[in-house]
Amino acid sequence: MEPLGIKGAFSFTPKIHGDHRGSFHEWFRADELRARVGHELNLAQANCSVSAKGVLRGVHFADVPPGQAKYVTCLRGAILDVVVDLRVGSPDFGRWEAVRLDDRTRRCLYIAEGLGHAFMALTDDATVVYLCSQPYAPQREHGVHPLDPDLGIAWPQDVEPVLSAKDAAAPSLAEAHKTGLLPDYRTCLDYYAELGRPA
Repeated sequence: MEPLGIKGAFSFTPKIHGDHRGSFHEWFRADELRARVGHELNLAQANCSVSAKGVLRGVHFADVPPGQAKYVTCLRGAILDVVVDLRVGSPDFGRWEAVRLDDRTRRCLYIAEGLGHAFMALTDDATVVYLCSQPYAPQREHGVHPLDPDLGIAWPQDVEPVLSAKDAAAPSLAEAHKTGLLPDYRTCLDYYAELGRPA
């Protein structure tokens, strides 16, 4: 597992074993994730989404605590997966980083609680699965508009973005900050430390 430039985000490219029958790889290892992150990923929910080319989901995040950490991979097709630091007070606040996830490299992405997550489908029937540390709780879930010019995420120019009504109505980063919607960096760090303490 390799850290990304944003604290709390890691990428993992598994070793793929292939022969004339097909291939095999380990896409999740709890011990390796724990060693890098400092605590277990409490598996509370597993999601699968299938998207047409151009579908843009996010930028989504949840209140911390407890937030919702995610471990994401693309089983079919390809996506551009984006992590955004939405933690107010973070030295990386407002910064984003993009990673291509696809069915060739089988790369995975870990996104800590408090970070924003979005992705765009680069192919039809892009199939994404992700493990979540907390179940979906609508009252704690929020979004920032993925096309906010202040965020400036470099989505592919040759793909027309398709947003849900909810994502299209999401506030800008500045609006979300002004209304107190965004997670606090120090609160997130304290929560990460709490998760790493023995029970």
